Amino acid sequence: MYLGLDLGTSGVKALLIDEDQTVIGSGTGTLDVSRPHSGWSEQDPSHWIKATEDAVHALKARHAKELAAVKGIGLSGQMHGATLLDANDDVLRPCMLWNDTRSHKEAAELDADPKFRALSGNIVFPGFTAPKVVWVRNNEPEIFAKLRRVLLPKDYLRLWLTGEHVSEMSDAAGTSWLDVGKRAWSTDLLAATGLDAGNMPSLVEGTEVSGTLKADLASQWGMGSHVVVAGGAGDNAASACGMGTVGEGHAFVSLGTSGVLFAANGTYLPNPESAVHTFCHALPGTWHQMGVILSATDALNWYAGITSRKPAELTGELGDALRAPSGVTFLPYLSGERTPLNDSAIRGSFHGLEHASDRTALTQAVLEGVAFAFRDCLNALAAAGTKLDRVTAVGGGSRSTYWLKAIATALDIPVDVPADGDFGAAFGAARLGLIAAEKADPRAVCAAPATDYTIEPEARLLGEFDAAYHRYHNLYPALKGVQS
Repeated sequence: MYLGLDLGTSGVKALLIDEDQTVIGSGTGTLDVSRPHSGWSEQDPSHWIKATEDAVHALKARHAKELAAVKGIGLSGQMHGATLLDANDDVLRPCMLWNDTRSHKEAAELDADPKFRALSGNIVFPGFTAPKVVWVRNNEPEIFAKLRRVLLPKDYLRLWLTGEHVSEMSDAAGTSWLDVGKRAWSTDLLAATGLDAGNMPSLVEGTEVSGTLKADLASQWGMGSHVVVAGGAGDNAASACGMGTVGEGHAFVSLGTSGVLFAANGTYLPNPESAVHTFCHALPGTWHQMGVILSATDALNWYAGITSRKPAELTGELGDALRAPSGVTFLPYLSGERTPLNDSAIRGSFHGLEHASDRTALTQAVLEGVAFAFRDCLNALAAAGTKLDRVTAVGGGSRSTYWLKAIATALDIPVDVPADGDFGAAFGAARLGLIAAEKADPRAVCAAPATDYTIEPEARLLGEFDAAYHRYHNLYPALKGVQS
């Protein structure tokens, strides 16, 4: 048996698979996000541990015998978080999360230093880890003075699980401290933020063993000794492992809290000017590119809260047939935007409202706005040298067939829907646990699931979606002028 632990923004998922990669069961633990000020997004790392315990105990309550047979654990987690520890490994402050944008000034200052893009292969985004630590140095010097080590969220879980300070390439690539081409910490980039290699965890590949589960936890969970913990992956790379998106030309679109258009690459293809992320993949000798939007299902959930309706109820009101854009445009910049704007200050809006704009019209606009944001990402990937001809859908929002129809038509490429199953980040993490425990062939283990059906672009609406996209695209500079 093999266990995947996925530390997300809203919860932790524990998923158990057997040697044939059949899902045996899962458990979850919930998390909340603290937003004490505009642009801030934080969590208490102790809550990650509690949520993980809840998830594993829920799994144990139903599958104690199978849990006892676990040989390997894989980790997945939300990326970019700054978990700051002192010399005793005590947490110094709440972790600043991936969608925390308070360090936008620090990010711009680091990005102005040409060595950051040259070595990390990416723009220094406000959500990345390095500018957050500089923000702490500038605004909380008493905490920075005590700082001994910086860990990413899932790697703090690893410390609790194994006692080891270890990270892996895919997650480390999102810090702005990794030389992504060389797959190693850059002493120059660390020095530019007042740190050195001693402040960083050691690095392994996602398929390698990073440590062994502590005896007390193994006993508590009913496991045997020598349960290995794999390097694991950042959440998007873990999802790619779960979806089998590990070979050249394979891609997926993820409709989670944030949105991702992800393409696997066999070589390192940096192009920071496109605002595409170029990161190490979880498998050795591989990389990936992705366009990232900060509000995907988060945008629909926000609108659902405003209307006091459930998201599924709102999308259900649209029916099955894809509608032509109504003229109402939604810009989903609720937390700023990454690809291709790199703008932490921009905020969202509805445009084109009229008396006839009812709840259904606004729901449609929200779904289309996210679809058009993915089209921005598709164009950015093309500018970075990666042209996609189809994608596989993943994430909670992919349960809406209407939304997938809008995405397929907005992008003008087919969207494959996998057969029923759980192929997300927790499944990918479990696969990495299997690979590490058994020294298995990564590509053989990380096979793609069967496709249940394919959603083709709707030819009759391509022209109208194209016109609506250009209206969407032209609204950003106008909105920027009003908000600046």
